[in-house]
Amino acid sequence: MDDEATTLPGGEQYDLAKVGAHWQQELERGQRYFKSWIDRCTKIEKIYLQQADQANAAKRRFPMLWANISVLQPAVYARVPQPVVERRFKDSQPVARMASELVERNLAFTADDADLDSLMRAVRDDFLLCARGTVWLRYEADFEPLDIGVEPSNAPALDMQGDDGGPTPEQITDERVCIDYVHWSDFLHSPARRWKDVTWVARRVPMTDEEFDKRFPEGRASLAANGAGSNHGTNQTERAQNEGKTYVWEIWCKSENYTVWIAEGSPVALEVSEPPLKLARFFPCPRPAFGTLSTSSLIPVPDYVYYQQQCDEIDMLTKRVNKLTDQLRLKIFYPSGDGSVSPAIEKAMRPENDTVMVPIPEWAAFTDKGGSNAIVTLPIDEVQKVIVACIEVRKQLVEDVYQITGISDIVRGDTQASETATAQRIKSQWGSIRIRDRQAELARFARDIVNLAGEIICDQFQPETLMLVSGIQLPTAAQKQQVEMQMQQQQMAQQQAAMRAQQMGQPAPPPQPPQVPPEMQKMMEQPTIDEVVQLLRNDSVRGFRIDIETDSTIEPDEDAEKQRRMEFVQMVGGFMQQAGAIAQQTPMLVPVMVETLLFAARGFRAGRQLENTLEQVGAQLSQSATAPKPPPEPTPEQMINLKTAQVKAGAEEKKAQLSVAQAQIEHQTTVEQARSDRAAQALQQFQQQPPAYQ
Repeated sequence: MDDEATTLPGGEQYDLAKVGAHWQQELERGQRYFKSWIDRCTKIEKIYLQQADQANAAKRRFPMLWANISVLQPAVYARVPQPVVERRFKDSQPVARMASELVERNLAFTADDADLDSLMRAVRDDFLLCARGTVWLRYEADFEPLDIGVEPSNAPALDMQGDDGGPTPEQITDERVCIDYVHWSDFLHSPARRWKDVTWVARRVPMTDEEFDKRFPEGRASLAANGAGSNHGTNQTERAQNEGKTYVWEIWCKSENYTVWIAEGSPVALEVSEPPLKLARFFPCPRPAFGTLSTSSLIPVPDYVYYQQQCDEIDMLTKRVNKLTDQLRLKIFYPSGDGSVSPAIEKAMRPENDTVMVPIPEWAAFTDKGGSNAIVTLPIDEVQKVIVACIEVRKQLVEDVYQITGISDIVRGDTQASETATAQRIKSQWGSIRIRDRQAELARFARDIVNLAGEIICDQFQPETLMLVSGIQLPTAAQKQQVEMQMQQQQMAQQQAAMRAQQMGQPAPPPQPPQVPPEMQKMMEQPTIDEVVQLLRNDSVRGFRIDIETDSTIEPDEDAEKQRRMEFVQMVGGFMQQAGAIAQQTPMLVPVMVETLLFAARGFRAGRQLENTLEQVGAQLSQSATAPKPPPEPTPEQMINLKTAQVKAGAEEKKAQLSVAQAQIEHQTTVEQARSDRAAQALQQFQQQPPAYQ
């Protein structure tokens, strides 16, 4: 194994033994760096779970830590974050709008499939208890061999290399983004002051023998030779959980741009490879949800540290109160053996519980020192006063803890129905001001998870997966081109029919729009899946057009979506009512009002589904408003007057035509008469001339 080396696709060669030795030292250095914090968190977790050793089992504790955590849990996180993918610029960009819709639906499915709510609750508990919580994201895909004769449609979805080195084309049948919770003790990173200075992160993964052999087929020999990978634990619970499992560290090194898998305690690395995901910030985990941090290191300080002394005093007072409470029992002293107290009286005064009967042999000496003649009871008034004083001191200590943790603000934030709205608003603001940073930190952490998942979806998911998960079917470029060719063929057929009719001297048929089915027409109006995927794959363009955020994770509001829809409907209804009157008076302002409506609608999440419809209707309204309007329909009276005018005009026109015809006849007659007169005159002149031969 010492001579084994791995070669990355980029050409770098790494010796597995040297890499393993290096990273064992780095892991040990990281464990030493966090050792005091891990030991402290281990003790705090035992206190939280009331797990004490045999020596301290008899101690009675006041569950202050558990009570505080229970109050803060719903205050800092209450519901699963809802992914929201918005365009950075709310303008008319069909491709960006469709891309954001696809990514948002895929993120919603990923959150449900990965059970993001339970993950966030586990991170929240680690965050409140140990001041650090984190998760780990990875991409998984299922493959199946392609049928013979089937050409691959997408090169990145294929695995062209088989186990024997021959070509075995495969296609992706399913792909998903997995989000894994990482326990606070299983996460390490390089020592640094700020998160941006961290050069590597690592998580410890427990693997069964089957999982290990499937992931590292040749790694079992290395474990057997080095005896590494076993971690039995320090207690019975850990030993039961770790039985039959091998612990493997997954390390992502940003400075070397590779990932390393190494078994715990092994001097030889199991695998060195290029990062399987190309992420903007390299690490497959978001910045952990940190509690109290200083500017000198990334070692967090749990909140319990700041009120641990008060809790110890509360436990001490609780133990004292419990012991004093045991003394609040009736204790009776009576003479023994002299017959002063009859057996019947003794039996009546000795109940089964909570009363102690103490016989005194030397009763005379006892009564001389202040006892009564027959029966003496021990005074318990002083014990009661001590118990009350201890309870008051403990109550004040609890108030001090509330002041330290900020729970007192939450208590002061409670409102009553009789209070005014202003008072309730002030209390609501004051009740969350001390824990607002914690709420913001968990909301930031949820947003980072969604960002990483969205980045993986944009870079890795195939077009078929995007459409299948989202339920949105988009045409491919080939399908859209085929429909356009069909429309062009129909137009060419109409042109040829018109040319044939013209050659035959027949009137040309009126032009008809292309006959396209409604579903095909709707498909033509949408962007292609190729354009959407091209936008998602382009990091430089995607970052400026798509913004991934999360809804508030603090207070559940079941009526929030209904309220947003009602606000949107009220806005649209009021705007349409005002815009209708303006459009009738000034049609030229219709395009301006359409753009104003779209500008307002894009600001509502509830209006995103109607945005495409509003754009189409707005374009039609703008076109009809700027187009010349046909004349209005005449009334019946106008129709009668129009008919009368038409009849009069027709009569006048006929009269004019007769006048013109009569004038033409008269003119023709005059011309013919003049012609006859000239002919007669010429004949007369000819007759009057003497013959030429005379």
